[in-house]
Amino acid sequence: MFEVATDIAALLILAAFLAGFVDSIAGGGGLITVPALLLAGANPVQALATNKLQGTFGSATAAVTYARAGHVRLGSQLPMAAIACVAGAAGALVAHLIPADVLRLIMPVVLIGVAGFFAFRRGLSDDDRVQRMRPAVFALTAVPLIAAYDGFFGPGTGSFFMMGFVLLAGYGVLKATAHTKLLNFASNLGSLLVFIPSGATWWAVGMAMAVAQVAGAAIGARAAMRIGSRLIRPLLVVTSTAMALRLIWQALG
Repeated sequence: MFEVATDIAALLILAAFLAGFVDSIAGGGGLITVPALLLAGANPVQALATNKLQGTFGSATAAVTYARAGHVRLGSQLPMAAIACVAGAAGALVAHLIPADVLRLIMPVVLIGVAGFFAFRRGLSDDDRVQRMRPAVFALTAVPLIAAYDGFFGPGTGSFFMMGFVLLAGYGVLKATAHTKLLNFASNLGSLLVFIPSGATWWAVGMAMAVAQVAGAAIGARAAMRIGSRLIRPLLVVTSTAMALRLIWQALG
């Protein structure tokens, strides 16, 4: 039934549930699922392709959950999502042009910076802040850059979208989280469409993980809406720091 033994598939499903929960709040779910897929025997391309498949369902669930609660209007965000989708696909297409080793050296520093911003920046709450960039400019600059990064590398995409919405668009923490999820879904979908023709996707495992992602994302989004920045900020700091440490470990290994 699955591409791996049933007991291994069960562990991957559990990993997907945990990733969906974390990703719906602070991003960084790939920190859980990609290593799990690699340990299960997937090669790097299979792990990335399968991760995009299951992650697409999780981010879609989180986006819909936040929208139903009134924290984001998906219709008004569709143009920005379309840009993210195209940029995510473009990033996946040009992945081979940018050495992954270079990114592994740069990204820990950036992620630690993100963690430090959310840990020590005073005044971060669920209230909106001063807008430093008009929505159209944000959609044409920050969104495609972050989405393209998601297509060719990935770790920290949700954190970068969050920081962009807070620092540039002036959103409160909860509102930024809600708006991040549709863009995450779009960039995941764009890069997934590039991976599908490669035949690397584990479809049976990926769809089973997707079901778990949906459940984890729904629970995580509801928890974030109930608790707000008091949950989102510390989890964002933890996931960004964990991703940075993992990348440093990979670089040194």
